[in-house]
Amino acid sequence: MTDPSFGSATGVVEGRLADLGRVLPAVAAPVGAYAPAVVTGRYAYTSGQLPFVDGRLPATGKVGGTVDPQIAQELAATSALNALAAVKSVIGDLDRVVRVVKVVGFVASDPSFTGQPQVLNGASDLIGAVFADAGVHARSAVGVAVLPMDSPVEVELVVEFD
Repeated sequence: MTDPSFGSATGVVEGRLADLGRVLPAVAAPVGAYAPAVVTGRYAYTSGQLPFVDGRLPATGKVGGTVDPQIAQELAATSALNALAAVKSVIGDLDRVVRVVKVVGFVASDPSFTGQPQVLNGASDLIGAVFADAGVHARSAVGVAVLPMDSPVEVELVVEFD
C-alpha cells in the first residue's frame, strides 16, 4: 500500500480521502460508557459510529420515512469516515491497515423500508475507494426500529493492521 500517486503529508489513505474531498475528522466523543475503538492482536474494532459532523447529527429520523435513502447513504459514508478516525486513534496511522475485514451497519428504518443494503453501500463504497482491494469486506446491513439520538444510521468496522 505505498502507491505514490495517492501520497500526501498525512499518508496514503488520508491522501485518498482528500482526493475524494473528505477529511478525517476528530474522533467523535462517546455517547455512553465505551471506547470509540479497541485493539486486540492485529485487529481494531470500532464501536458503532454515528454520522456526526462537527459534533452534531445532520439528520435524524427513519430511513424511508422522514429521511431519504440517498441522504442516508451519504450519512453511512460519514459514519464510516468517523469509524476510520476511531481506527486511527488506536493504531496511529491508517496506512497500517492491511484489510478491512467487516462492516456492520444499522439503519433506523420505516417499517416498510427494505433498502438497508443500498444505504450501507455509502460506507462500503467509501471504504473501497480508499483501501482498494484491501477494502473488500464482509458486511451486515440491519434494519432497526431506532438508533441512539434518533440517528438514521450507525456503522462499525473491524480492520486488520500490521
